[in-house]
Amino acid sequence: MSAYAGIYTDMQGLADLRGQARRRPGSALHEAAGQFEALFTKMMLKTMRESSMKSSLFDSNQQSQYMEMFDDQVSLEISRGRGLGIKEMLVRQLGGNEATAPVAPTAKSPAPDFYPRSKREFVDALMPFARQVEKELGVSHKVVIAQAALESGWGRHTMKRSDGSSANSLFGIKADAGWRGDRVAQRTLEFTDGAAERVTARFRAYDSIGDSVRDYGDFIRSNPRYREAIRAGADPHAYARELQRAGYATDPAYAEKIGEILDSDILRAQG
Repeated sequence: MSAYAGIYTDMQGLADLRGQARRRPGSALHEAAGQFEALFTKMMLKTMRESSMKSSLFDSNQQSQYMEMFDDQVSLEISRGRGLGIKEMLVRQLGGNEATAPVAPTAKSPAPDFYPRSKREFVDALMPFARQVEKELGVSHKVVIAQAALESGWGRHTMKRSDGSSANSLFGIKADAGWRGDRVAQRTLEFTDGAAERVTARFRAYDSIGDSVRDYGDFIRSNPRYREAIRAGADPHAYARELQRAGYATDPAYAEKIGEILDSDILRAQG
């Protein structure tokens, strides 16, 4: 549950905040800042609608009530997520520390989002996990990194969860009925008989890039159709071709694209 699950979008919430301030003084500033952001967002939505949607369609009391309820929900959801940045600004201005804001207890704490600033940083971050896959499967660490680079745009275009955080899905593995972990919906390009089309699919999501690479190794090892790819694993280009032949991706140029990354200076320099 969100730390700001108690935020309301009307003045009712302020009375609750007074009680919270007495019981938990350290959290009152964060709660009040979140309350203010929700109220501000609601007023902004109302102003935008009044200025741009003047129509008899919204003249009835019933329609007005419906739109107000809609504004309440939207502003509440925005304040529960990353918001507009107003909450953090208020906390800093009033002497608080956003890093100490109360958070809901979770079973585990995911690693910070991975947004590499360069291809070198991407390679260095994945290297220890890719070498572990190489050790376990005999598949070159270079092709593991190259495939992740292709699927994620060198870590710069990873899939996002509904709250905007990274899903760390570096290999684009679909979340089928047998997957018991987190998942994320994403628009993706699929090829059928050479023709490309945009579809929405569900993919596996992870708490960290390490989890993503480890699951990739498990996925390849546990699927019989990739046996030939594993046998060819010491040859990165051959491995990529066997992956494509086994149907890992529908892109007819998938192996070729991995090969281009393998032949790039940054991976050619890897030992």
